Amino acid sequence: MLTPGMTHTASLTVTRAQLAVTMGSGDLDVLATPAMVALMEQAAMLAVRDALPEGSTTVGARIDTAHLRPTPEGATVTATATLTAVEGRKLTFSVTAADAQGPIGEGTHVRYIVDARRFMAKVTGE
Repeated sequence: MLTPGMTHTASLTVTRAQLAVTMGSGDLDVLATPAMVALMEQAAMLAVRDALPEGSTTVGARIDTAHLRPTPEGATVTATATLTAVEGRKLTFSVTAADAQGPIGEGTHVRYIVDARRFMAKVTGE
């Protein structure tokens, strides 16, 4: 059962692959905003995964974030997602990210519950 308050924290150690200069979102050796956003989305997806009906998953539809501070390569980043609202298939999360120095990001994220097989059939045309 999906209920507000469900939460999950995901983490990563920043590697060269997640740097802005590597991802093309900037030209500095710091955590790329798209990498921070992906970690926030992962936390949200995992927060509700075990409570979904059989054959269902969630897909990201909207994210509104602020990237507050840079994080260097080698640092550990955690992202926490907390389910704040359930409106039918629409799930809204509060998301935050932090490193050892404190908060680095915050925002809201919307995901929708979908039937995984039907969703992929639309993608592949089957």
